[in-house]
Amino acid sequence: MEINIGDSELEIMKVLWSANEPITSVDIGKAVAERGWKKTTIATFLTRLTEKGAVSARKRGKLYYYTPLISAKEYKKSQTKNLIGSLFGGSVKDFAVSLFEYAGLTESDIEELKAKFEPKEK
Repeated sequence: MEINIGDSELEIMKVLWSANEPITSVDIGKAVAERGWKKTTIATFLTRLTEKGAVSARKRGKLYYYTPLISAKEYKKSQTKNLIGSLFGGSVKDFAVSLFEYAGLTESDIEELKAKFEPKEK
């Protein structure tokens, strides 16, 4: 499932992912207070995310509770696929080479990555 989420909307999604339970816009506002967003701004982001199918909204009493419909893992996978497709012509190998060349990986990082690719002994 590919959903286009803007940077500010992503901040809202991060709050929802970390909550692990449905939360209100008030809770979200507290979590992003350093942004200085007004209640109406947060409501706009939540409406957009709901319309995109990224979030569900359920009314309980007077409040709406928001729940992510996509996981952080699903979103990262989708964004990585888009990045590899658009910047690296679909080549995972070229993407990996770029990471090794420019990401400043430490020897420890490289050893950890190598271990992921080595066959597991049974």
